[in-house]
This record gives sequence, structure tokens and C-alpha cells, in this order.
Amino acid sequence: MQALRVSVGDHVFLDHADEEVGAVRQVAKDHLIVYIENAGDFVVRGNHVKSAHDGKVILDPETAEPALLDAARRAHESED
Repeated sequence: MQALRVSVGDHVFLDHADEEVGAVRQVAKDHLIVYIENAGDFVVRGNHVKSAHDGKVILDPETAEPALLDAARRAHESED
């Protein structure tokens, strides 16, 4: 996580989707704790982040854990 500029409160996105799926709750040396809407907290390892800039953390769907991806894809399901 040292090479990425990530702060608590940064918005989390799945790949380059337009809609955020959550927010960073905690930043550690080698991982993040992110809250995914309607799913709770997840540990995100550094290699699961595609990029981080301008208050946005972009998750890499190629390397992220399946449970995290599923939660991110369902983040806004109940908003209809």
C-alpha cells in the first residue's frame, strides 16, 4: 500500500465503473479495510487494487477475492 495514495474515506469502485461500491475504512501497510455497501467490511490486499487517485480506489476484478467482487457487484441491488 506504500506506493498507492489511499486515505480513510476514499471512495471504492469496481474496475472503472461510474458508481461507487463503498469506502475505505482503514489503511494499513499491506492492505485496506473497505466497507462495501449492503455487505460489510472486507480486507483488500495491495495487489487487488488496480489504481488509486483523486480520492478513488479502483479494485482489480482480475485479482480481487470472489466474495469481495460479488459484494461489490451487488452493492446497489436494493436501491430500486
